[in-house]
Order: sequence, then C-alpha cells, then structure tokens
Amino acid sequence: MITTLLALLPVMFLIAMGYMLRARNLIDIQFWLPCEKLNYFWFFPALMFLQVATAHLNDFPLKPIAWSVLGAVALGAFTLWAWRGLCKQSGPVFSSVIQGALRPNTYIGVAAAAATYGSTGLTVTSISIALAIPLLNIASIIILMYYGQGTRPAQSQILRALVKNPVIISVVAGLLYNISHLTLPHLLTNILHILGEASLPLGLLAVGASLDLKAARTCHGAVLQSTFVKLLLVPVVTLIIGWLSGISGSVLATVVLFNALPCTPSAYIMSKLLGGDYRLSAGIISVQTVLAAITIPFVLFLTTLSPL
Repeated sequence: MITTLLALLPVMFLIAMGYMLRARNLIDIQFWLPCEKLNYFWFFPALMFLQVATAHLNDFPLKPIAWSVLGAVALGAFTLWAWRGLCKQSGPVFSSVIQGALRPNTYIGVAAAAATYGSTGLTVTSISIALAIPLLNIASIIILMYYGQGTRPAQSQILRALVKNPVIISVVAGLLYNISHLTLPHLLTNILHILGEASLPLGLLAVGASLDLKAARTCHGAVLQSTFVKLLLVPVVTLIIGWLSGISGSVLATVVLFNALPCTPSAYIMSKLLGGDYRLSAGIISVQTVLAAITIPFVLFLTTLSPL
C-alpha cells in the first residue's frame, strides 16, 4: 500500500498545485479554459489514439475486462436508482448523483495507471476508456434528459455531440488502426508521443484548478451517497467480478483503479447544460477528487489479497 501511495504522490501533487495556482491567482484565471480546451481537443486524444493504436490487444482478456468495468458500473447505477425510491430525491439531484457515481476522470486514471503499472496500466486503461466512455456519455445524457429540468436536446443533437467527442473519436480511430495491422510512421509516433506527454500534467493541473470546495459544503447527504458508490462500492464490485472472471495482477489492479476514479469535471458542465443540479455536481467532483487520495490506495491494496 505504501508503494502504491508513493507512486500516486506525483499525481496528487499536480492536482494540489493546480488548486493552489487557481486559489491564489498565481496564474491569470483566463489561462484555465484555453488550457482545458487544448488538452481536451488535442493532447489527450493524441495520447489515447497512440495507446490504443499500438496496443497488443490480444495480450489482454478483453471480455473479462468489459464484464468487470461495465458490470460494476451497472450495479452501482441500479443501487442508486433503488436508493432514490427510498430517499425521494428530486430529478435534478438524482441526475447529478448518478452522474457523479458513474463517470470517471480519465486524466487522473491515465496518469495514475502509468505511474503505478507502466505500459500495462496505460493499455488496460485505454481499453477501459474504449469500453466505458461512449456508453457512460450516452447514459449520462439520457438520464439528464429524463430527470433534469433543462431543455431536452433532440436525438440528432445527442448523436452529433457523441460523434464530435474528441476522446471517443481518438479511441475509435485507434481501434480501427490497430485492427488494420498497419504500422504508424516513426515521425507520427514521435509527434503523438510528445503531445500525449503534455496531456497528463496539464490535465491534472486543470483538475485541481476546477475544484470547488465551497460547493462541497452543500447537500452533504447526496454528495456522500454518490461518493460512497463511486469510490468504494463500484471498485469493490469490480474487484469481485474481476476475481470471478480470472483476471489477476496488474491487469486486475488497473481495472479496479479505473472504476475507483473520482468523477470527471465534465459532469458539472453537462449538468449545467441539461438541467441537473450543477452546484451539487461541483461538490461531488471536489469531494471525490480529495477523498480519492485515500480510497484509491486502499482499493488497490485489496487487489493484492488472494480471494478465498
């Protein structure tokens, strides 16, 4: 557990650094939005494409990974849906709670996987992103359309948003290139590698800068509900499904890590656009990002234990 924590310290440091830079106005506030856009549209997609395009997918148990990632997320969603019936939550609150409990922060995931498990971690995280992110984006939009109070977008608008999503595009393009068995030109590989290397520090700094700890003080019950499911229930269920599916070692740990990630900051934007409780989303994201520094090492420690 100590080894895992030490490997994750640089990731935590960059998030804390981003928060400090924003909180103390050490960098002009106008820097952060262009920084996020540059990373979202160019650097991170370059990293995802390169990892997926060059991965030896046959070396990894794709079906067990899919069952572990998606099965645990589905159980977490069902738990929150059943919980809502008992708690009588409003639609906007529920839409933000479930979004916060299902959508992972891929910047933290890729950085943590690379720091902890090297190339295996990067590849398994890329596979998990390919499996989960398109489905979770679609599910989030549908949930917000049904439970939110905003203007419901047309189906064509939803499809257009998904088709234009740079992460989805890069992952799908990487998969297609991978199965084509073509070889990336050395020059292009170097360019993508440089762009990808820039993605993680910028992404982690932006994550820290986006934290809103004041929002975390409101709606304590809903924040803790979403946080419990995202950081503890879903990772533990992922671990159990992984064990039952025969996954082990760094592959199992990376899959558990992926489902133990805190909620992505884009959940705040989607909640605001589609009528969710966006202040609640800001609180969920902030609390989860802080607490993940404790829960991620804990659930990764559980992966080192042999199942009975």
